[in-house]
Amino acid sequence: MKNQITLLTGTKETKMALHQQLEDILGEFIHIESYAVDEQVLDQIRDDLIIFSSYLIEKEASPFIAPGSHQKTAIRTINYQHIERLLELEEGTSVLCVNDTFEMAEETIDTLKKMGMNHLSYTAYYPGQKNTYDISTAITPGEVTLAPPSVDKIIDIGVRLIDITTLIEILDHFHLKEKLGGMISNRYTGKIIDLSKKLSEMNKQTELLNQHLQQVVDGVNDGVMAIDSDQKVTVFNPFIEKYSGLAKVHAMGKPVHQLFKEPKLLKFMTSPQEEGLYFPLNGYNLMIYRIQWEESDNVIFIFKNSDETITMEKAARKQLLKTGYIAKYTFKHIIGNSPAIQKAKNIGIKLAKTPLPVLIHGESGTGKELFAHAIHHESDRRNEPFLAVNFSALPEDLLESELFGYEEGAFTGAKKGGKKGLFEQADGGTIFLDEIGDISLKLQARLLRVIQEMEIRKIGGSKTIPINIRVIAATNKDLLELIDQGKFREDLYHRLKVLYVSVPPLRERKTDIPALVEQFLLENYTPNKALGKGLLGELMSYEWFGNIRELKNTISYLLTVSEGDTITIDDLPDADFFQRPKKNTKRETTSLVDDHLNKKVLSVVLSLNEALINASRKKILEKLSAEESIPLSEQQVRRVLTELKERGFVTIKRGRAGTQITEAGADYIRKN
Repeated sequence: MKNQITLLTGTKETKMALHQQLEDILGEFIHIESYAVDEQVLDQIRDDLIIFSSYLIEKEASPFIAPGSHQKTAIRTINYQHIERLLELEEGTSVLCVNDTFEMAEETIDTLKKMGMNHLSYTAYYPGQKNTYDISTAITPGEVTLAPPSVDKIIDIGVRLIDITTLIEILDHFHLKEKLGGMISNRYTGKIIDLSKKLSEMNKQTELLNQHLQQVVDGVNDGVMAIDSDQKVTVFNPFIEKYSGLAKVHAMGKPVHQLFKEPKLLKFMTSPQEEGLYFPLNGYNLMIYRIQWEESDNVIFIFKNSDETITMEKAARKQLLKTGYIAKYTFKHIIGNSPAIQKAKNIGIKLAKTPLPVLIHGESGTGKELFAHAIHHESDRRNEPFLAVNFSALPEDLLESELFGYEEGAFTGAKKGGKKGLFEQADGGTIFLDEIGDISLKLQARLLRVIQEMEIRKIGGSKTIPINIRVIAATNKDLLELIDQGKFREDLYHRLKVLYVSVPPLRERKTDIPALVEQFLLENYTPNKALGKGLLGELMSYEWFGNIRELKNTISYLLTVSEGDTITIDDLPDADFFQRPKKNTKRETTSLVDDHLNKKVLSVVLSLNEALINASRKKILEKLSAEESIPLSEQQVRRVLTELKERGFVTIKRGRAGTQITEAGADYIRKN
């Protein structure tokens, strides 16, 4: 008959854990029966050997043991499979040791101390005891439900197991000690060896992680130093060796006051109030940052080389400039000293100081984009992105994806991984919305939400993305008129026009034309090109309905067609080169530019044509002045001819043909 023992425990959990342990080690040679006092009412128990899980169970269950049965109270030890969890706690940590009675809690503490777990401060806790201790961590051998609700962390170290001493005594009882003692001992210690291997592997992983962390710290392009609660150095990377002139081998473990002697630096390192300090050290201009670890009293110091940082910032700005993500122009680039442009620049400088939206209004070609760049450059966002989008240059569908971005798979042809929109890319900086008057009503609604909520949602996306941007918009259109026509939202208009600046047309700042011409000559690498007599006055007499852009194009034309080192009046293009006023543009007129003068000029052209004389502006001016004694300029004659051409009365050609009267013009003269 197989040898048999009966195991008696207090709880079901203890019964299951100890039964499994005995089965694993002795089950091959001894049959095991197990009972828990809490589970059932015990009857008379008779067996070769009765094992009690503790002396408390021995007292409680003794009346139910048949006379003559051999009895033994097990010596218990901590479950080695969970012991590493205690090693994770820092030395000196206060813990509650929770068990069902004071005696069992004290016994658990005693066992832990005998095993060498002396790095913790234990306090016994059991049901009914008032938790008057300010202790947030509890450990328990399987009695998790008994822990007080005040603790934040509970570590279950598992049911205490039967010690090898008791296992050997069981073998001795059945006269199996000599035969099986060595094997059972090996099985028991094998479990401990497995634990040791596990702990060893954990140590290797920890050591490997520490090596990787050290490599990261050493590879950082900044000086990194850390000190513990005693202000002793625990981290000292190669860059801090370079900046301080101290070797790591001499710095590690030393108090900072032995390494650094400068009072200002020492005060910073030991004072938690300051977070940053500019300090020159051994010829290096350093910015030192202090970072306090929240979990401990340790402090990290980052030493940044200010000179290298400035160099990197310049390189970054160059890269941003290449990608167009930075403002290229300042108010110094806006040329002119006329009262009109000076007033606009002064307003722009004031508007730059706030984060509020700005609406820039002005005719096409006046330099609205330059003002947007300059306002960004003058603001506190100058080192952040500046992105521009032209609403008249892109179709609506493309504009929407460019502005808001899209998620992967949002539509056919969408990039893998999706795409950031311009609003998201401009986060922290400024976005310039040019030609805002050309935006569709659909996009107006989305744009209004972005400005109101400062958040976007990508096409095909489900989450909102918060952004921090400044909006600058520009238009050459009358937005109030578009509102009356139902083409522009009034609420969006008021969101955009929080601040406002009007850029004057060139005809209102003609005194700036000489400086602008000089600048355009420089930009074309022809600073030594001379302007012929009267040319500058002729340029200043034009109305320039195409504004600065038209003036710049005219200078490029003159430089191309002129010969030699001087540009003359004869190099000026024909009247049809210049932009005409829009039909709704209010023109300044004089008493000379009237129907009488039109008839006179047309009559002179007719007489010259009939005489087969080239009807150049110069010839027309000479003949007109001789007949009427009217002091006209060549520019005024040009304007009259332009008007006559618009009415279809003349054609203006270059070369010998000059100005030719048309049949309609001849009929007009005959009738009048």
